[in-house]
Amino acid sequence: MKMSRFNVVSLTLGFAFLYLPILILITYSFNESRLVTVWGGFSTKWYGVLFQDERFLGAAWVTFYVAFISASIATVLGTMAAYVLVRGAKFRGRTLFSGMIYAPLVMPEVITGLSLLLLFISIGLDRGGFTIILAHATFSMCYVSVVVSSRLVSFDRSLEEAALDLGATGWQAFRLVTLPIIAPAVAAGWLLGFTLSLDDLVIASFVSGPGATTLPMRIFSEVRLGVSPKINALSAILIGMVALGVIVASLTTKRAAQRP
Repeated sequence: MKMSRFNVVSLTLGFAFLYLPILILITYSFNESRLVTVWGGFSTKWYGVLFQDERFLGAAWVTFYVAFISASIATVLGTMAAYVLVRGAKFRGRTLFSGMIYAPLVMPEVITGLSLLLLFISIGLDRGGFTIILAHATFSMCYVSVVVSSRLVSFDRSLEEAALDLGATGWQAFRLVTLPIIAPAVAAGWLLGFTLSLDDLVIASFVSGPGATTLPMRIFSEVRLGVSPKINALSAILIGMVALGVIVASLTTKRAAQRP
């Protein structure tokens, strides 16, 4: 079907609004000048400066470490919560339990961060990487639960019943039948929790402590003093990582769909 001129213009403006700032940022990450708004020639020196900055390297390590651990914890707890909500028998307080699971979805991050800060102070827990992991796992768990629940709702339970009829225990039926089938949803929940942890600034600002600065916190503190081409280089690297991940995921999904 031939697109009208209005649709072409609308799509062009929409994509330009979304991706033109990203292209400008990537272009200026190769700027020779220290001034981010003045082009001084092509150079990759800011990438070298970035990889020599121990503060950014340390913050990046903390960020990926926290994201990996918190996403893994959130995936396990979120999958368990989803299974209880979808497959579990009715119990007293089920409505309250489901409401508490989904509350972080609509709760402002400032409220979540402040409440967790007060909790850690009240129990005497020193703030640091461990508290960031707990906080990120707390608000990521609800997203995992939603994703896994949507898959469990449409799951054909006759497959589990067939495994049980053949002599498998309940745990064996879950491990050998249910879990492999819902594995894509579990993996999607893990990736979602990992991404949310990488992107978080507000909650981490409340629950972090000395020696536990995440990359978004470091970027925010640097930008407040003025945008440096080093920040552009870091942003370009992150954009490249995201783009590579999207391409790999798309190719993997396409190949899986083409298999007989």
